[in-house]
Amino acid sequence: MKSIKKYLTTLLSILLSVLLITLILTTFYYYDLISTDTYKFLKIGTLLITLLLNGVVIGKNSIKNGYLDGIKLGLLLIIFCTLVTIMNKSISIKLILYNIIILITTTFGSIIGINTKKIEKD
Repeated sequence: MKSIKKYLTTLLSILLSVLLITLILTTFYYYDLISTDTYKFLKIGTLLITLLLNGVVIGKNSIKNGYLDGIKLGLLLIIFCTLVTIMNKSISIKLILYNIIILITTTFGSIIGINTKKIEKD
């Protein structure tokens, strides 16, 4: 139960931060403060940075095998994204690439997190 809570908390953190930052970016784009190319770049960059940072956090909280926690988090996000796209009926090759990027980024972030964790000396 404790691990499910850990993953759901991290998933909620990812969704809220991506939603909030994307809302801000969309507002800037709507008022022509940023260009189309910049908007697309920042949207993808926001997702990658958020996934990487949350992967680091989940990696620091894991005891061992941080990459497995990153894979689990990535798979949860992929399932969520797949459910949303099934409702919209817009499955494409671009979505598969997007899901692979999500999985790699969360796994890499959790590997960084487990490696930067301080080892307690007895």
